[in-house]
Amino acid sequence: MKQGSFAVSAAFALSAVASSAWAETRWDMSIVWPEGNFHTQNAMAFAEAVKEVTEGELVITVHSGGALGIKGPEAMAAVRDGLVPIADILLNQQVGEAPILGIETLPFLAPSMAELALLHKFYRPKLEEVAAGMNQKILYMVPWPGQAVFAPNPINTVEDLKGLTVRVVDSNGNDFFGALGAVPIQMPWGEVVPSLAAGTIKGVTTSSSSGVDGSFWEFTKYMSTFNWQASSNVMSVNLDAWNELPLETQEKIEAAAASLEGQFWQNSRAEDDKKIALLKENGVEVSAPSPELSAKLMETALPLWDAFKTRVPESAPIIDAYLAVRN
Repeated sequence: MKQGSFAVSAAFALSAVASSAWAETRWDMSIVWPEGNFHTQNAMAFAEAVKEVTEGELVITVHSGGALGIKGPEAMAAVRDGLVPIADILLNQQVGEAPILGIETLPFLAPSMAELALLHKFYRPKLEEVAAGMNQKILYMVPWPGQAVFAPNPINTVEDLKGLTVRVVDSNGNDFFGALGAVPIQMPWGEVVPSLAAGTIKGVTTSSSSGVDGSFWEFTKYMSTFNWQASSNVMSVNLDAWNELPLETQEKIEAAAASLEGQFWQNSRAEDDKKIALLKENGVEVSAPSPELSAKLMETALPLWDAFKTRVPESAPIIDAYLAVRN
């Protein structure tokens, strides 16, 4: 990773006033989502809780909207290298760092929050192991609402996807929509709205929350609630920064994160209903796939599970253990 790709100096990583103990330690948090996004709101609530439980010993400043110049796919490496001490990270954009991080996005593997919570029981230990290997620690993990498909036309059959240039986040999305006959294009969030405006893409697979963030009604009039892919963000902290904190303070922060995580999941559930309502108010037609289309989507998805297990062998025990319990 080239540090020059970030419009941020190492001075952002950690700052402490030398004349005092660590009572005035400040961390700058990178987050690519706009201030109104629920992940950003969660991050701000977490930062406030940290300030409260540490009695002001640690102050976290949330820099939303990619203000620190760190793009989504760069976030995990930025935390690893200490360019920022803490960041909100979309896991499925980090598969270049660790392919196992693509496990959630396998199509229809864990489409509901209940199924995703179950998958996390088997997946999270591996995630924490990967994070530790990249010089960081996971503080909390929160899913996005279900992934929909925004398009300029209704999607009633697979034929309606043929030739559609659609933004996807990772290789699993690329493989899935490619198999359905669409033309998938991987890109981070920051490029989506400009690409829609330029006509580079005609459709987007993302959540209702991002659909509102991007004012998609200006570009696409239809949203199909495929709910085909799970996707989670984590709040991750650089281990060097973390280890400079006293043990008692670390414990307070971990307790705050654990106590908030359940509420953050509930925020995600509420977010979907709220943002779908806003999309409808702005003229977006929202529909669910028919049973026939759903069956075709699942038929296309299943081979991708086995292909992923072959490509990423460490995922096989996780997927198999999860499916044994889910089924």
